[in-house]
Formats: sequence, C-alpha cells, structure tokens
Amino acid sequence: MSLFVTVPAAHLVENIGALPEGVELEVWDMQSPAPRGRVDIVVPPYMGGSSTYGALENIEVGLVQSQSIGYDGVADKLPAGIRFANAASVHETSTAEIALALTLAAQRQFPRFVLAQQQGEWSPVFAESLADRRVLLVGFGGVGEAIAMRLEPFEVKLTVVARTARPVWHERLGRLDVHAIDELPALLADAEIVVLALPGGDATQHLFNDEMLGLMPDGALLVNVGRGTLVDTDALVRQGGRIRAALDVVDPEPLPAEHPLWKTDGVLISPHVGGASTAMEPRIARLIRTQIDRMLRGDAPVNVVINGDA
Repeated sequence: MSLFVTVPAAHLVENIGALPEGVELEVWDMQSPAPRGRVDIVVPPYMGGSSTYGALENIEVGLVQSQSIGYDGVADKLPAGIRFANAASVHETSTAEIALALTLAAQRQFPRFVLAQQQGEWSPVFAESLADRRVLLVGFGGVGEAIAMRLEPFEVKLTVVARTARPVWHERLGRLDVHAIDELPALLADAEIVVLALPGGDATQHLFNDEMLGLMPDGALLVNVGRGTLVDTDALVRQGGRIRAALDVVDPEPLPAEHPLWKTDGVLISPHVGGASTAMEPRIARLIRTQIDRMLRGDAPVNVVINGDA
C-alpha cells in the first residue's frame, strides 16, 4: 500500500523524519492548486486552516488531520464526504501551561509589575496566592485533565465539573468526584478561581452569561483557555471589574482594538496562544506519523471527529 501525504510547512517534514517505504510527503500550503487529484492525508495550516478547506473541493481526500483540538464550525466548511481528525494529544500540555501561567499572573499581579517596570517604579504588593484557593475546573477532557495535574502541586482545593457526574480514579490525582454541568450554578458561589476548559459549540455557547457571572463572588478570577464563546463578552464587560478575568480565548477573535474588554478592570488577555509553543511541534509530528502508520497498515485513523465516506 502507498500513501501520499501533504503538510503545510517544511519544518513538519523535518520533524516527521524518515518514513516507511511507499509513503510520499510533500509540502502544500493549500493556497496553490493541489499537487495531485488524490491526497491520502492532508494537514492544513495551524492558523486559519479552516479558511483553506475550499482547496479540497475537487480532489479525493482520505483524511484531513487538523493541527487544532477544537473543531466547532468545521463541518460547515469542510467539503462533504471527508473524514476529519482533530489534534487531541498535541496541545493539552501547552494549553495547561498557559492556564497556570494566566492564573498565577493574575493572582500575583504580574501585569502591575510589568507596568511599574516600564516606569522604573519599585511597586511591591501583598497579592493573592494560588495555594489554598478554591478552584473550580469546568471541563475534564484532555486539556482539563492536564490542568488538574498541574494544579495539584499548588495545594489548591479542587472541584471538577464535566458534562456528567461520575467518580474518577486518577493515577496522579487520586479519587475525584466529578460534578455534572447542571450543578455549576450551585458551585460558583464558593469558587475563588474558575478555570474553563470546555469545547465550543451550541451546547456551551455563552455558558457564562450575566446570570452565571453574577453568581461568582466579588474578586473571583475567571480563567478561560477553552473557547471564547464560552463567555458572553458583553456580559463580562458589564461586570465592570467586579470579578477578574484571565483569558487566552475571547469572542470575537481577534478582539478589535476599540473593544471595551481591553480596558475592563481586572482583565488580562493573551491572544489565543495556548497551544502555540515548542511543545506543539514534536507532538503534532508524532500524531501525523501515527496516522501514516495506521493508514499504511489499513487501520482506521485516530481522533476522527467528523466521519465522511472516504
């Protein structure tokens, strides 16, 4: 069996390394015409990949292997009949890192120190710790699990929420009694830090609206590394700094320069860079290699989230 695979950049070719006999790998950025009428695995660009799916209209495709975990809205843009796999296993580590970084930066008031440094000011402050805080983690998929493991050494009081309630025994975390999403309103009032790691889509659209945000205690911190649509941005602005926020994802993206969220008191924003670190490169290369090896053997690819008839 032979396979023809395309990746959007030369560095991916280097990272994937030597391939088995019968596999051809070529760089295609999906801006130029397709190199062949049949591509067994297409890897789109990391940023803006969904905007290139029109390039697949007139060719046969065995699998589209995304470089992102999220795939809300992809089915509307992907030509019919094409299998699509997300990048589960690639970004969990890096996204968990930024969740911790944002939380610590907000708690220990790093933005204040950066501004003071620019003015040459020595500006000490008695800040909130992460240790001993009551943390409510909303979402316990791959990213949520990675965040929970990184929170554990910080000696927090962790409560986990997922779609359904269930007991979980975790090798690193021990026993967790995971709460259902419909318990969220009752849990928010006691949470000092709320970390969102849910996927996007209709089921989670504006989950944190005026009502939900209003349930959070004064001064509580909302950290979002899931999808920007989880939070009603206008509702967050209307909080007027009553609660704090540290956001790697927002709605809309990119956030317009004139948007009031930029200047809302207590808000720290990073520009959706949770997965964009050196941790991504070896992991996406391993995933692509896994797909190649599986399809070369005739096995089904992993991570398929949209089934086609390919």
